[in-house]
Amino acid sequence: MTYEVKIEGFGSSDEALAAQTPIARLVCPVADHDGPCEVPWGFTLSDGHALVLGIYASPQEATAIADEVRRTTGHRVTLTEAAPGAFGELEEQYRVEHPTA
Repeated sequence: MTYEVKIEGFGSSDEALAAQTPIARLVCPVADHDGPCEVPWGFTLSDGHALVLGIYASPQEATAIADEVRRTTGHRVTLTEAAPGAFGELEEQYRVEHPTA
């Protein structure tokens, strides 16, 4: 299932964009690893300088990731199911990288 982890409270879009790498390392600790990420992920910006982390994960994985982002960043974090079609590439990425799943 695809989820959105919305991270709010940045002063500007540039500040939100600068937070991408440390947040990405929470989802994928090794940037240049071999093979696929266990949890496919990607970022976008939303209105009001919020950073949105899209993840394709189980409900338990999504909750754990959102909690870790909240603890690590100190920002307001909300977890919701992604709207149909949002981050659609993550589901496709998972299917391609995990053909037997």
